[in-house]
Amino acid sequence: MSAGERAVAAARGAIGARFRVQGRDPAFGLDCVGLAGLAARAAGFEGEIPSGYALRGGDAAVLAAAFSAAGLVASDVPAPGDLALFLTGPGQFHLAVLVPGGIVHADAMLRRVVERPGVPPWPVLGCWRVEG
Repeated sequence: MSAGERAVAAARGAIGARFRVQGRDPAFGLDCVGLAGLAARAAGFEGEIPSGYALRGGDAAVLAAAFSAAGLVASDVPAPGDLALFLTGPGQFHLAVLVPGGIVHADAMLRRVVERPGVPPWPVLGCWRVEG
């Protein structure tokens, strides 16, 4: 099984987990960064998962640099298993895991991790993957 397939399987395995700000364990809840970290670890990522971030504000370039510095590889051609960074509003960012036919993400409004079919409604700022 490839790294991308392992990331997709982990993300889909978390579907139904409750949403929890700063959540890092599906048994207690996940936020979008926790879900991305879960998928990345399943793919073989051994870096640090970000913490101490705000729900609003920030700089996409700083986030992109943090992903690259952590050892994730920027993806020019998005593929299932990639971590996608979206701009969901002014100064608001969201991470999701690309899966065949859509995304898996921690949805704060639905209060759980869900799979959303089709093209996401937000602009994609970048994608990163675990290689190896």
